Amino acid sequence: MRTVALLAWLLIPLAAVGYHYGPGQRELALDEARLILVAADQAALAGQWAAAANGYDAALAKLPDDQRDTIRKVRLERAKVWMKDGKLPEARADLEALVEDLTADPAAPAQLLTQARRVLAWSQYLMTWLMRLEGQPRAEWEPEIDSARQNYRLLAEQADQTERPAAEGDLEAAIRLARLDLEELQGLPIPSECKNCKSGQCKKPSRKPMKNPTTDSRSAGSGPPPDDSGS
Repeated sequence: MRTVALLAWLLIPLAAVGYHYGPGQRELALDEARLILVAADQAALAGQWAAAANGYDAALAKLPDDQRDTIRKVRLERAKVWMKDGKLPEARADLEALVEDLTADPAAPAQLLTQARRVLAWSQYLMTWLMRLEGQPRAEWEPEIDSARQNYRLLAEQADQTERPAAEGDLEAAIRLARLDLEELQGLPIPSECKNCKSGQCKKPSRKPMKNPTTDSRSAGSGPPPDDSGS
């Protein structure tokens, strides 16, 4: 009996070591990621876009792979601050990948997909605005505003009665942006997300067609608002 008790006592440190290098490492990484996310969210609220983006990057590096929805939410928040920090093309590209990922996952939260699609549509709207101001031909910017319009139409069709007027207003803004003469567009205030993304810095967005798209109150000058819901 004493031998069994002694062996059990000797195994306690081994169990602690096993936990530290196994499940303990995962919990430690989660705790570190939570602290980083709190700081990143605070930086975003303070308008410190670069610091917030760096924080979201650091959190993504810490989060375990099985935290899929948390990772997706962090990517969405990072895209929002990228757009504020003059990284509109990068944000738009990652948002498109995020929406595709969420759409392909039947278990993905519907609300998260809606939020990601709304921010993607906003980024496509902004990219169209910027491409037009840069003097790019219609053949370049028209597919971008078409994608934004398809996303806004889908959001309007899926919205409840409370949200539908705003969603339809976003769709109308996208339609107006495509129809505006360049001189009219040049006379409108530039969206803040476009100001730090100057000609030559912006890469052309991908031209992948939107998968399975579903089949007029706000002016193009005001534009649809971004989704500012928190993570």
